[in-house]
Amino acid sequence: MLWANDEWLMLDKVVSGHYLASVRTRTEGGSGRMSAEQRRASVLAAAVVEFAHGGLTGTSTESIAARAGISQPYLFRLYPTKKALFLAVIEDTFRRTATHFERAVGELTGEAALDAMKESYQELLADPTYLLNQLQAYSGCYDPDVQVATRTGFHRLWDDVVRITGLPTDEIRLFFAYGMLFNIIAAMDLAVLDEQWAQMICMVAPPGSTAASALRPDAPSPDLPGPDLPGPGALEPHPT
Repeated sequence: MLWANDEWLMLDKVVSGHYLASVRTRTEGGSGRMSAEQRRASVLAAAVVEFAHGGLTGTSTESIAARAGISQPYLFRLYPTKKALFLAVIEDTFRRTATHFERAVGELTGEAALDAMKESYQELLADPTYLLNQLQAYSGCYDPDVQVATRTGFHRLWDDVVRITGLPTDEIRLFFAYGMLFNIIAAMDLAVLDEQWAQMICMVAPPGSTAASALRPDAPSPDLPGPDLPGPGALEPHPT
């Protein structure tokens, strides 16, 4: 299964190693010591992995510092609070989405650009760390600062899709609605279930279809009406 503990541990090593290696690469050709900006990027890379598991309240700065290979006091010289670091991860997650879409689209516009984004989003969802950080951002909106950061990231992403595609609002809204459905399907690893209810949600026909074809809004769904998508609701306060 996608979320097995041993696979998670292996994935953590790959993801954090990738991010930290990219930071170390930027120090080559210099003194070999990281600048403050490079060290901040290194800490952010470690936080991306740690916050994916625990979110804002369940992640310790000790674990982030240990993954980044620095002391906890030094971490607070780079990011004044744990929340400030979590907000940076939220910004990074939305920025990663926008960058991925831009690269996938290239010079395309309209429906062709939207189709390219749909396909490229499957690639992002193949990384559980990316997916979980997105979900952590939404679930952390009980905190006003997190809510503002998440709104800002979502707003910028919306504007990017509108600018790139030039499509009507209804089509953009449906694109984002299905994107949220994709998140839930991926989080539950729903496509692997050979059960009718799961196939109906995934619109998989037959079971075993690729994620890209199974999750397209225009995928075949015999005798099934389109999803009745509710509007956004208010979030309940986080229990104390």
